[in-house]
Amino acid sequence: MPEGKLLAVSDLHVVHADNRALIETLRPESDEDWLIVAGDVAEKFEDIEWALRLLSDRFAKVIWTPGNHELWAHPQDPCQLRGEKRYLQLVEMCRGLGVVTPEDPYPVWTGAGGPVVIAPLFALYDYTFRAPGTTTKEESLRVATEAGVVCTDEYFLHPDPYESRDDWCRARVAETERRLSAVDPSLRTVLVNHWPLVREPTRVLYYPEFAQWCGTELTADWHVRFRAAAVVYGHLHIPRVTTYDGVRFEEVSIGYPREWRKRPPRQPLRQILPEPAAGSTR
Repeated sequence: MPEGKLLAVSDLHVVHADNRALIETLRPESDEDWLIVAGDVAEKFEDIEWALRLLSDRFAKVIWTPGNHELWAHPQDPCQLRGEKRYLQLVEMCRGLGVVTPEDPYPVWTGAGGPVVIAPLFALYDYTFRAPGTTTKEESLRVATEAGVVCTDEYFLHPDPYESRDDWCRARVAETERRLSAVDPSLRTVLVNHWPLVREPTRVLYYPEFAQWCGTELTADWHVRFRAAAVVYGHLHIPRVTTYDGVRFEEVSIGYPREWRKRPPRQPLRQILPEPAAGSTR
């Protein structure tokens, strides 16, 4: 039996038939493989549950953190919970499937490359990755609107009971910092967040105005402060590996069919641990 691996994927978007078919092909190579799912599984509760149930039945452990699409109160979803209530309902659904969430104790990977604490995070965004040349949230949003770049979150992602997504983000950051600070300082971490923890990955966006929906400056040093062996994220639909402050950042999204059909063939599941040899395909 092959040695167990820590694998990762994000932005499954199973509402698309081609993506749904692709997800049905995802299987571990070993009974010991763990899978990180870094958000944007789907918009509707039933689709999210279908995908996570499928994956949790196949992998030894599945670790999930929400993306913006899971948090939408989509008009076609029978579940019309909003904001924090929707998020907590997703957490309860995951727990029923045995899937680890940001509200659960962080599991420790003890396989090859370990021991490493796997920390699923839910930090949201606060519009501090502002549009070029702007200094305030209001100005940044105005510039984006004038450019025709407005994230669908503005219509479907409600922050209840917080007054704004900014406020919800700040609350999530404070709570997450508290939990990460309590991790055994002798252990390294793998930090998992749907949105990138640093701004640098957003600088290659075709529409730079979209960056304001992609993270927060409040997490810019977490990969150093919390001893990250790797950072896993999605959201941008630009799968690649970059390095900041000597830490490997893995964007692990599948994305929409129109996007992944154009890319060179690669395995949908990205190997996080053990760290692949330089130049290897994965």
